[in-house]
Amino acid sequence: MPLLSANRSRAVHRRLAPAALAGTLVAPLAAMGLVGCHPTAPATLTTTEVVGPDDIAIGRHLVALSGCNDCHTAGYLEGEVPESQWLKGAPVGFKGPWGVSYAANLRLSTASMSENEWVTMAATRDGRPPMPWPSLKAMTDRERRALYRYIKTLGEPGEPAPEGLAPGVVPRTPVVDMTPR
Repeated sequence: MPLLSANRSRAVHRRLAPAALAGTLVAPLAAMGLVGCHPTAPATLTTTEVVGPDDIAIGRHLVALSGCNDCHTAGYLEGEVPESQWLKGAPVGFKGPWGVSYAANLRLSTASMSENEWVTMAATRDGRPPMPWPSLKAMTDRERRALYRYIKTLGEPGEPAPEGLAPGVVPRTPVVDMTPR
């Protein structure tokens, strides 16, 4: 797993922690109408980059550090899930004013796109909450390439996650209700 030097790690932590937290929380709150903006990648992150022995190790570290498995790996929050099952999507939806969104099967996403297409999508796409798109946009192209390359190593892609639902459509899967009360 890639590690930063102690001095660089502290400096990165001071810059990343508030920005990452803000990006993770603000995007879903903005989509719910609880804040007045949808942030773009914080400017302070443009010179920060995770380093490691190779792209696969960097990608694995970014998946673990960024919490990708929390939503994109079924059962991950309930306990140990073997790496062979990571990032296959999940049948649990996230319900809010936007409808219901599902965490995509990232293995299928990388299987259906070239590396350049995937990196461009990850840098430019805006989608439904709770996906923290500003956090993905804050990564460098090199880091997004490392994510792609790591995901490609995981093997058999599996089945697609359910399609998102429009507001008012009743889901047939379990959901996490994110509706503001």
